[in-house]
Amino acid sequence: MILIEKLSKIVADTSVIINGQLVSQIESGNVRDFEIVIPQAVFDELQSQASKKKEQGFTGLEKIQKLKSLSGSYGLTVVVDGIHPSSDDVKLASSGRIDSLIVDMAKHNGAILYTSDRVQHLVAQAEGIETVFLKSEIKNESLEFLKFFDSETMSVHLKENQYPLAKKGKPGTFELTKLSDNLLSKDYLEMISSQISDLANVSDATTLEMSKTGASVVQHEDYRIAITRPPFSESFEITIVHPIVRLSLDDYDLSEKLMERFSDSAEGIVISGAPGSGKSTLASGLANFYHQKGKIVKTFESPRDLQVDSGVTQYGKLDGSFDNSADILLLVRPDYTIFDEVRRREDFVTFADLRLTGVGMVGVVHANSPLDAIQRFIGKIELGIIPNVLDTVVFVKDGGIQKIYDLELKVKVPTGMTESDLARPVIEIRNFEDDVLEHEIYTFGEENVIVPVGNKPEKVGIKKLAEEKIKETFRSYDSNAQVEILSDNRVKVMVDEQNIAAIIGRGGSNINEIQKSLKVHIDVVEKPSDDASFTSDGLPFGLSESKTALLLTVNREYASMHADLYANEKFISTVRIGKKGQIKIPKRSDVARSLTDFTSSQSDIKIYPKDF
Repeated sequence: MILIEKLSKIVADTSVIINGQLVSQIESGNVRDFEIVIPQAVFDELQSQASKKKEQGFTGLEKIQKLKSLSGSYGLTVVVDGIHPSSDDVKLASSGRIDSLIVDMAKHNGAILYTSDRVQHLVAQAEGIETVFLKSEIKNESLEFLKFFDSETMSVHLKENQYPLAKKGKPGTFELTKLSDNLLSKDYLEMISSQISDLANVSDATTLEMSKTGASVVQHEDYRIAITRPPFSESFEITIVHPIVRLSLDDYDLSEKLMERFSDSAEGIVISGAPGSGKSTLASGLANFYHQKGKIVKTFESPRDLQVDSGVTQYGKLDGSFDNSADILLLVRPDYTIFDEVRRREDFVTFADLRLTGVGMVGVVHANSPLDAIQRFIGKIELGIIPNVLDTVVFVKDGGIQKIYDLELKVKVPTGMTESDLARPVIEIRNFEDDVLEHEIYTFGEENVIVPVGNKPEKVGIKKLAEEKIKETFRSYDSNAQVEILSDNRVKVMVDEQNIAAIIGRGGSNINEIQKSLKVHIDVVEKPSDDASFTSDGLPFGLSESKTALLLTVNREYASMHADLYANEKFISTVRIGKKGQIKIPKRSDVARSLTDFTSSQSDIKIYPKDF
């Protein structure tokens, strides 16, 4: 306890006024019968901050007003003294010019300097000025906003002249609840705001993440607090968000295939979803997952509110930019960086730059679909490097993983086009779980376009009938003729070399008649002579199963090719053969259910390669 008697003057600096410690000393009786001098430079600084709608300015002016109201009861005199700081002093305030004026006033008046700024305290001592250092302490249980929270409260919304509201529940199943029948007054919200501002000045667990005209953001422990006032908003409002769930990857229903992807090969991950869908919760789980695997993990956040292990370092913006933060990040050599809220154009560029340097990246992006998340990268970075930056796009909804996309760049003729000279770089977007191609991205004219493709179930039967009709036409020439439908008006027919001349006819007369009859263009080509294993019985394969999938394994020479899958001569699906010659079919998929329904043994299943 600090007790001072029979001393004439106290000079108060900005810090001890804003945090309310001088008021606390007076109310506790430790300071009585003094003249309290508030330097004009302090008053002008607070006035300047208040005119810019910054919380510190309003808080400081309110505390000066309270000092004056207390003065009569405690035998105090409160005066504002000294010269107004010059424009140069104001410009150099962050360099300590205002602090120097305060120290000079204490020296000139032979007064005791009261401060909560340790540097100011040390400077005064070095100059032989008597000084009292008051470290502010605010207990969590005294914070007014905490009374609105319980174990089910996700966020609290406090607005002037409105009832206090809270979202209770969990992502996707929350309910907006009225907390009280009393309207909130501006004075009450100002009191809560003042408490929060004091915290930001004195607590190591509290950080002022942003302060602009009419708006500020404070991170207190795991509470994210956004405060807005006119002119930014039409009235005073405080929104406090508090995470109530902390999940690990084990808490999600992840397939074995996806866990392998996260563990072994995914280094350009984007987590997308609507606000409040659970994106940041999954990002926190991934950060902790990589940290527990012995990786060096950092985060980019503003505000820093991810719930991560203490071994994960959380970075904010350096000098207002994540690009500056990236310069430091590369010097500390992380294995993975979690980039929370990739939103501005420069954020996308920074994300791409870090990924291309070899840093594993996990980005969080607001989007209504996984395709929208990819779309947001188009135009910010070159189209051709998108698959090098993004390899896995995860879409989160209602706290769970709803869809996953896999991106790969190929040079090919886009689906739906038939001429070989139309080949170009194409980004294939495939459903990660069943490897079905769903969209393609490529340049068409001068525009980058995203085109939906893939198998449409309602057309499978019609496609099969067309194949059978065309096969029937050519069986009289080659009993093992194979047919591939390239588009709605073009097919490829593969026959033995000795049968090609009879099919074409003299001067092409026979094939022309067939084309007129079938109303499609037909390319007649020779079946590869070295394809000994590809017979009417299809490819030889082995059948096994893992915990989550059926595994069909063929010779590795067919790796990365596509194949048609039949069950008892019924077309089931077109699948992609993996790099190890393995076709993985998730047990929960429609394809697996069809194989189960239409077959009784392995011999009922046929695999016919397409890309040869």
